Amino acid sequence: MTETDEDLAASRERLVEQLRRRHDLSERTLAAIGSVPRHEFVPADRQSAAYADRPLPIGHDQTISAPHMVAIMVDLIEVAEGDRVLEVGTGCGYHAAVVAEIVGPGNVYTVEYVPDLADDARDRLDRLGYDVNVRAGDGREGYPDGAPFDAAYLTCAAPEGVPDPIIEQVREGGQIVAPVGGGISQRLVRLTVEADGVDREEHGGVRFVPMQ
Repeated sequence: MTETDEDLAASRERLVEQLRRRHDLSERTLAAIGSVPRHEFVPADRQSAAYADRPLPIGHDQTISAPHMVAIMVDLIEVAEGDRVLEVGTGCGYHAAVVAEIVGPGNVYTVEYVPDLADDARDRLDRLGYDVNVRAGDGREGYPDGAPFDAAYLTCAAPEGVPDPIIEQVREGGQIVAPVGGGISQRLVRLTVEADGVDREEHGGVRFVPMQ
């Protein structure tokens, strides 16, 4: 049975309440999660699971992250309206849409290694009314034309750490959130860019697809 718009909206509200109970998240982030129609970002045969708090396959050996992980990463980059944000790993565009709900139109710059995913995400975001800058390319190089950024995040694991070009494109005082490491030893880290390097915090073990 096909779910109605009302059913989907109710499922999204239940997801937000679940995240509020289980995780220490800002109301701003929860509002963004509650505003983005996640079912529009998953394959049609996965829409019944769109508001389950788990990752889902989106093709090309990629996944859409679990909502709680998206929310945690959004909280950690500490952005506000008008901030410019770099995303590495567009995927289906869901994470970029959540960030765009906070920073506003035109302020998210995202790079996707798989051209077909980049094209699909660009079309989807445009159709849903999200003004996000999407390009296909090597995420290790960041998005030089959009720099400097107030924050950046990676939706794919960087086995050897966040690439230098990404760090160099974030302003002093800005945050970078990324899964770092390989296999089962990945850790979610937050880097704060400082004049003489970066300050690193760890925020637990994670499992992401590797950076390509």
